[in-house]
Amino acid sequence: MNYSISLANVCVVVAACGFAAPVFAQKSGGTLKVQLRENPGSVSLIEESSIYTNLPLMGVFNNLVLFDQQDKIARLESIKPDLATEWTWSADNKVVTFKLREGVKWHDGKPFTSADVQCTWDTLLEKRNANWRKNVRKEWYRNLKDVSVNGPHEVRFTLERPQPSFMSMLAVGWSAVYPCHVDGRVMRQKPIGTGPYKFVEYKPGEVIRLAKNTEYWKPGLPYLDGIEYRIVPSQATRTLSFVTGQFDITGPSDVTPAIEKDIKAQVPKAVCETYASAGSSHLLINHNAPQMQDPRVRRAISLALDRNVFVASQQGHGRVGGIMMTPPHGVWGLTPTQLETLPGFGRDIEKRRAEARKLMEDAGYGPNKKLKVTYFVRQANAAVQGATLVADQLRAIHIDGDVDAKDYTLFTGLLMKGAYTLAFHATGNAMDDPDIILYENFMCNSARNYTKYCNKDIEAKIHEQSVTLDPKKRKELVQQIDIVLQRENAKPTLFQTLLTQCWHPHVKGFVRGANGNYAHNRLETVWLDR
Repeated sequence: MNYSISLANVCVVVAACGFAAPVFAQKSGGTLKVQLRENPGSVSLIEESSIYTNLPLMGVFNNLVLFDQQDKIARLESIKPDLATEWTWSADNKVVTFKLREGVKWHDGKPFTSADVQCTWDTLLEKRNANWRKNVRKEWYRNLKDVSVNGPHEVRFTLERPQPSFMSMLAVGWSAVYPCHVDGRVMRQKPIGTGPYKFVEYKPGEVIRLAKNTEYWKPGLPYLDGIEYRIVPSQATRTLSFVTGQFDITGPSDVTPAIEKDIKAQVPKAVCETYASAGSSHLLINHNAPQMQDPRVRRAISLALDRNVFVASQQGHGRVGGIMMTPPHGVWGLTPTQLETLPGFGRDIEKRRAEARKLMEDAGYGPNKKLKVTYFVRQANAAVQGATLVADQLRAIHIDGDVDAKDYTLFTGLLMKGAYTLAFHATGNAMDDPDIILYENFMCNSARNYTKYCNKDIEAKIHEQSVTLDPKKRKELVQQIDIVLQRENAKPTLFQTLLTQCWHPHVKGFVRGANGNYAHNRLETVWLDR
């Protein structure tokens, strides 16, 4: 994408595309059954950050605009109208005006209007109190100055400065429009949207059920009568239940190469696709924790980590990388040559660990005075295994610790409060976009800046890359930021993730997004051919 071209020209062309269902002969009816390995934090989509909220709830809502659900790659060119019918940019690329679809109703029968859009973003900007518990995407909209309405079917977003990533932020699954008339406490228990599916019930540890919205504003959609998301903590049980046909689609992060081989042996016609999740696993170092305030300890930890062992543990589903997705899956990430110059990425692990031990000894630790820590982690087999591997490696530099697995909701709360010292965390990102990843994770006051890393120079660089229209110059800035984040152990990346998901051949119209987890979960064009 040549960002030197006016954003207005790009978006008008995209808006003209409209929306259209696939043309092949679909069948209506049936309930799609999908696996989840854990509970969502809540069923309020905007307040959460886990795939286990996004996956079951994205179909309850609509966005203003949305990435084409039939295009595997989430990119600016694939953005299509959703609740907005068209949009235009001002000549200075600071104001975007949306014309809104008329006749759309919320699931409780009330009409959708521009006031709902304004209320949603005023809440994100914290100009309005909607009784949300969390506002995890506040940092996305630092550049958003104001949202105003012009009658019931037109809304205007005014930016402080041009921002090439702004439309991408609006097009991911997290950017749902919420009803102005429904309180946040209700949305956390029984969310109301305008989407193809209505929320029916959530039983923690058991199931999330959605039913077809028979009055959906897109004629003929959805095809399914409903979707049932079953929560099954055991991976072995999830695999067996998919093989035996109890589920139509596996969970989004369940299928290792070994499990895929097992599935294919028993269900040869199963469709399995491997994709880049725009996610990675990290060792979170709480920069505010007393033991971690010493930069020598933080550097020692990064030097001691053998990232190649973590990659190997993923059985082909991991790769070495920094914050941004590495090529060929991403366009912004550091190359292997760039990574090898950074602490903790060099090939001579014994040399690195010797340097790390010296740093730890300078900080007052040694064979007879170990640094005692606890590694927090969410309750998932892969996460516990990752944390255990971290603990084993750091014993080589005088750090002893136990792994403490927490329920997801408790785990996330501890991270947001900074009530931990070290943690193993798998992070998913909406897509391979610098603004989405950098603002959310590395601005000093961001709710998702779990490590409490704060560098005002980096904040200035994040702003600078965001406004840079030349893609080559912007990439250079993004890579400079990534290098500093690695050197300062802002959020040490252990490995970047590839994921595989499988589904039975009777599932039609399902498109697995190839560069992120959070853009392709609407499922309004999925149907069952039984």
